Amino acid sequence: MDLQLKGRTALVTGASAGIGAGIAECLGREGVKLALAGRDKTRLEAVARHLQDIGAPPPVLVTGDIATAEGVAGIARDAIAALGHVDILVNNAGASRPLKGEETDEFWEEAMALNFAPARRLTKALEGGMKTRGYGRIINITGAIVGRVVNGAGPAKAAMLTWSRAKSFELAPHGVTVNCIAPGRINSIQILEKLHPTEASRADYIRQNIPAGRFGEPVELGHLAAFLASPLAGYINGAHIPVDGGGVRLAI
Repeated sequence: MDLQLKGRTALVTGASAGIGAGIAECLGREGVKLALAGRDKTRLEAVARHLQDIGAPPPVLVTGDIATAEGVAGIARDAIAALGHVDILVNNAGASRPLKGEETDEFWEEAMALNFAPARRLTKALEGGMKTRGYGRIINITGAIVGRVVNGAGPAKAAMLTWSRAKSFELAPHGVTVNCIAPGRINSIQILEKLHPTEASRADYIRQNIPAGRFGEPVELGHLAAFLASPLAGYINGAHIPVDGGGVRLAI
């Protein structure tokens, strides 16, 4: 299927590995001109080499601290300067923030600064151009927003979800859609090295929670992101779509 994305432009945050790299690959295969944002330039360069190996347009690399207002402003400025404009914004940057020790204001502020504020700030910086051109796609990567233990990322992602739905109403008349994707367990550094560092812990989690019988691959989420970014998905707006292998928790 031709997603009609060739020649479009996109900014993908958290693009140095995992889900961000998978989304970048799927967009790149469709001919999208990419700006890849992250803090680790070496890892971004590795993703860029892979994109060129598969025939994608050479991406632009943008480094900066996504958790600060100044860093976000720099990323938006550099992406626009390199691409001319941004048609597609993928807000993927973020990280789990489990509570360790005492719960403090600083804990919650840091979790929000990393997992919600960057999406809000980047959208504000780029939505004006999208509205002027009459086309835009904003895709926000959320995650589990309910957990058994306190994790700062959960409420931050819940805020992202409710904000995204309000923005979908606001921007729809201008040809701009706002959708969320909720990943389950996807093979990434964060999942494989931090959350489930052993084969036994992975097998146990899969057995209890994932009917598909495995963790997902980043490109499996990337395929959905590419479709949502395309003109073909113009009537999908305000959605929150899980990519989790049918992940469930059953009360027995």
